[in-house]
Order: sequence, then C-alpha cells, then structure tokens
Amino acid sequence: MKVRVRIVRAIDDVEATEKYIFGHHKVLESYGITKVTSADRSWALNPHVYLILFESMDDQRILGGGRIQLRTENFPLPFELAIKDIDPKIEDYLSEFKDLEVAEYCGLWNSREVAGYGIGSIYLVRVGIAILPQLDLKKLFGLSSPVTLSISKSVGYEIITGLGDKGSFYYPKEGLIATALEINDINELSQAQEAERDYIFELRNKINFNTVESGPKGEMELQFELQVPKPDNEKE
Repeated sequence: MKVRVRIVRAIDDVEATEKYIFGHHKVLESYGITKVTSADRSWALNPHVYLILFESMDDQRILGGGRIQLRTENFPLPFELAIKDIDPKIEDYLSEFKDLEVAEYCGLWNSREVAGYGIGSIYLVRVGIAILPQLDLKKLFGLSSPVTLSISKSVGYEIITGLGDKGSFYYPKEGLIATALEINDINELSQAQEAERDYIFELRNKINFNTVESGPKGEMELQFELQVPKPDNEKE
C-alpha cells in the first residue's frame, strides 16, 4: 500500500477538505460523539487552516488527517470555544497573543486501515509538530483524551494546569475527559522524549522523502511532502 502525506491549505483544496471532514465525522460517530466543536466545519472558510492528510495514492481516499488552525480575531481556536463556558480564564490566557501567533492542532483521526500497517495517531502527531516552524508560531495548543495524553507528552506538549481541574475538563460530553495542552518551545521541543524529538527533527530537515513502515498487515510505503503551501499573495 502506498500513502502520500501532504499539507494543504483548507480553502485551496475543497475536494480534499470535504473528504477529510467526512472521514472525521465517521470516526466521531463510531464513538457515539455527534456534537463537538472540532467537528464544526466553519473552519473550512479560514484561510489560516492547514490540513495534514494521509492519502491513498491508489484511489485518493483520505485515510487519516489533522489540522493546524491559527488563531485570529475572527477565528477563535476550537479548544477556546469548547471550554470558555466551563472556564472563562481561557480568554485572558489567550489575550496576550496577536493574530496568527498561536495555533491549535486538532481534528486528528485515522482509519483502522492505516493503523493496521503501523501508521497510527503518533504519525499524525509527529508530522503536525514537524511543520510548525514553517508557520512562525509562538505556541501550539491542543486537547488530548486520556488515551493519547502520553503520546502528546512524548512530543513536547505540557499540561496547562491553570485551566480547568489542573488542565482537565469534561469534553466533548459528560463522562469523557479532555486535557488542555501547549507546546511553548516549538523550535527546540525541550520537553519531548529524545527519540521523538530526533524523529520530528528528521522530518523537518528532509521535508520531501519516501520511507517504508511495517505493521500487522504488512508494509506501507509513505511519501512525505511536508512543505506548507503559502497563500497566493505570499507566493513569489
């Protein structure tokens, strides 16, 4: 199986964005989640949203993805909207940042198909962290479930203990817990585990390359294309 890992600006590739949204909603529904701010599709109109797509090279199906959403006055971050009624301190916490200085990595999902080849959520997380220096951000935020919290910490996320119950909230519904996270040193990743930091730095240095990964279902060829596309008015 061959998979291309690429970055697109959501408003520039409507077809890929629709496929990503459809896949994300199907995964959420499989967990009984029908109302979640990260499933709100208004972000698709935001010119500062970048999708990370795992795409089958055989039939162009989207097998997994996530999105980096930059914060502006007109487009608050999903986790900001999700918890502001639970903990209004989030607004003061973010008030020090100007437009496009911070972002959230959200909407991550992957199909069981790619997970069977050993390409699980950790790959999406690594790629998302790898492309951050291209966006010139001061911080990256995220919400993590208990299942993915250890993965998030391994790549450099830290818990925002000043929000919620030492960083945790009931979200997206009662009985499910989410933890608010941030990465403060995007370029250095000083809190990341050494092996993860090395892998992410390798992705940053190579940008475009091919590799092969193995899992229970066999081998998968990955074609990484990690250059973040610039808006038309910034292109040379």
